[in-house]
Amino acid sequence: MRVGGWGLELVCVCYLLIVYITSRGLIAAPRYRLLQARLRDCRSRVECLAATRGDDSPEKAVVAAVAGRLDALELGGTVVWRLSSRYGVIAIPLSKLAAAWRALHASERRLLGVEPPEEVLAQREVLLIQLAGSSDPGDAELAAKLAAEAAADPRSAEARALVLAAAQRVHELEDSAAERDYDQQRVALWLALTGLCAILLIGRVLDHRETMLLGALGGFLSPVVGVMRSQRPSSWGVLVLAPVGGALAAVGGLLLVRMLADPDLNLLGQVFLENSWGAPERPIALAVALLFGFSGQLFSRLALTATGQLTAPAPAPRAV
Repeated sequence: MRVGGWGLELVCVCYLLIVYITSRGLIAAPRYRLLQARLRDCRSRVECLAATRGDDSPEKAVVAAVAGRLDALELGGTVVWRLSSRYGVIAIPLSKLAAAWRALHASERRLLGVEPPEEVLAQREVLLIQLAGSSDPGDAELAAKLAAEAAADPRSAEARALVLAAAQRVHELEDSAAERDYDQQRVALWLALTGLCAILLIGRVLDHRETMLLGALGGFLSPVVGVMRSQRPSSWGVLVLAPVGGALAAVGGLLLVRMLADPDLNLLGQVFLENSWGAPERPIALAVALLFGFSGQLFSRLALTATGQLTAPAPAPRAV
């Protein structure tokens, strides 16, 4: 099997398109739609409060400030990159999305401070349930204070202040978890793009196109088999990075096999010496590349074996 011409480049361009569609349509777009839904809910609360508050009341100024913040979040370019003011979203940066969620949470807390006591009581019950699921001892202490103050006088200023503190804590937990997830996905996307450049360079310089294509196939099959066996993948970033990592692991694995099968070491035998780096088009070499792409653990173990050979102490000279 030979992959000639621009076959490898075409595959990399197609996968780059897949990475873009995954980042834009499968990772960021669903979360942006959730943000839009929360923005609409928050705006309806603003409209209800604006209709029930007098023009000279202090709450009116808070409601107007929140309305202005929501308007800013809905402006084109604040969260998404568009071709036009209303249509043609071309990108949803995860950093902008995380900042928009923080701004929305702050607006929701400001509204909570001016809402009627009935709404505050309902929100308190939700916050108690959310704090109960946290493993932080401070969250349990805050939940206990909130429950005790609400039992004593649920309409007091102290009870409302504790509700606002609990809401801020819950929002911080949600934002921190989301931002960690965003960071992991951004790192995986950067590694995938850098890996594609390395694949193109290796394919052109070392002429190991078939090796990397089989390794990419193994990297794709690994999460597929995991899903079929009901093993939940860790994140979208892992799924995006798996074929790229499989391609690079395959070419590196064949080089390690050639090193360990060298007659001076002779750890793997003659079969691997003749079916590895020097003959990547042979069926055994292609099967080995597929295995390296499928199993990152296999590559790690072989790399540790090669490291042990390089760092092994030299044999002592024989005494004459």
